[in-house]
Amino acid sequence: MRRAAVACLFAAALAVGARGAQAAHEVAITFDDLPIAGVLPRDAASSLELTTKLLRAMTAHHVPVVAFVNENKLHSADGAVDPERVVLLQRWLDAGVELGNHGYSHLDLHATPLDQFEADVVRGDAITRQLAGVRGRPLRFFRHPFLHTGRDLETRAQFERFLTARGYRVAPVTIDNDEYIFAGAYDRALARGARDAAARVADAYVPYMEAKVAYFERNARELFGRDIRQILLVHANMLNADRFGDLAAMFERRGYGFITLDRALDDPAYQSADTYVGGGGITWLHHWALTKRLPKAFFAGEPETPAWVAELARP
Repeated sequence: MRRAAVACLFAAALAVGARGAQAAHEVAITFDDLPIAGVLPRDAASSLELTTKLLRAMTAHHVPVVAFVNENKLHSADGAVDPERVVLLQRWLDAGVELGNHGYSHLDLHATPLDQFEADVVRGDAITRQLAGVRGRPLRFFRHPFLHTGRDLETRAQFERFLTARGYRVAPVTIDNDEYIFAGAYDRALARGARDAAARVADAYVPYMEAKVAYFERNARELFGRDIRQILLVHANMLNADRFGDLAAMFERRGYGFITLDRALDDPAYQSADTYVGGGGITWLHHWALTKRLPKAFFAGEPETPAWVAELARP
């Protein structure tokens, strides 16, 4: 009965996502670093609380999500699979979320030989593929850790051929941000018992994200002369567990409809030429701009993380 109810909720989310196609703007929301992210370790109870709160907020706002897994986080220190961590992934699946591959151990393609990186990708879908398969769902998307896509075009092409052979499609990002720094500051403030500081971080989070959204909207219009279907990257951390509802409400206030990653990728913008091979992990909007050799002025004005937030995030 519980699974039937979850299925109904998921169908409702997709229906609202479809209606979002009529909105003034559209965004697909993706989460990285499942089952949970953060700078501090969490026990099973805290991890379950984080997951439950985050999924509840996503369901309340009818957000279709693809979430990317690092399977090394499913293993305990002795190398055994931890059933309590696997349960967290099952919760995401029960909520109708599609899971993707983020590499077993979040390796950096720019610092790892390609054969080792590919082996980490293969290792990274063993449990996730089984869990999704029980529900009749394939694994379809891969997200590059650090958004590092390769330091040369041949490596990029080889790796993308490898992904295609395994049935994967790259999941790009157009709205990147330093949300993880806010999340680190939030976690550390709470761990120190500094609740006022944690509240200040949380209160600053959504305004910062809105400034980022406005910046990347501008980038898209300058590149394409129109709004595109955006793709947001965030993480499965406690800050989002506590404030994702506010984040979703910000998008709604700006006229956004929440859409699937499939619908976002149907936008012709994602077929743009992309020869970026720099060292930075940057958005695909900036990949395309650098491919077009746009002037530095295009990149000006990106909102920065406040210095006081970065200071609170320090160990």
